[in-house]
Amino acid sequence: MRDSVRRVIEALEQEQSVIDRSIDAEVDRSLEWRRKETLLTSVPGVGPTIARALIAELPELGSLNGKQIAALVGLAPWTRQSGQWRGRSFIAGGRAPVRTALFMEAMVASRHNAALKTFRDRLIAAGKPKLVALIATARKLIIILNAILRDGTPWQPA
Repeated sequence: MRDSVRRVIEALEQEQSVIDRSIDAEVDRSLEWRRKETLLTSVPGVGPTIARALIAELPELGSLNGKQIAALVGLAPWTRQSGQWRGRSFIAGGRAPVRTALFMEAMVASRHNAALKTFRDRLIAAGKPKLVALIATARKLIIILNAILRDGTPWQPA
């Protein structure tokens, strides 16, 4: 049984490697994709995998303003309120696969990117729950990535 599972895992890993090489070839063939990948990976903590996922899943990246791109991804906060009653804010809608990838990337980038780490730590120090701070970091990250592609300039720490 274990040998069978091991063989299946090896076959899947080989298939993944073939797919990765195919994606590499396609990115190398396209001047625009290479330019976008280079700009996106200039941000500390953003690697080629997330850059390629954003290029593929979010072609509007770089052509919208910050609020629009955050709403498109589903990272814009919505507040439930009616009259004098004010509920809690939440995020919803948008492109769930991109939002999920950005959430994971925010965890990584907030460790490797000093600006995002400072932003997240400031929110936590202000009493925000860690998950809320992480979602806000993901929103800030997509806005930064959008501005980098829009302006065509690589990451420059403040």
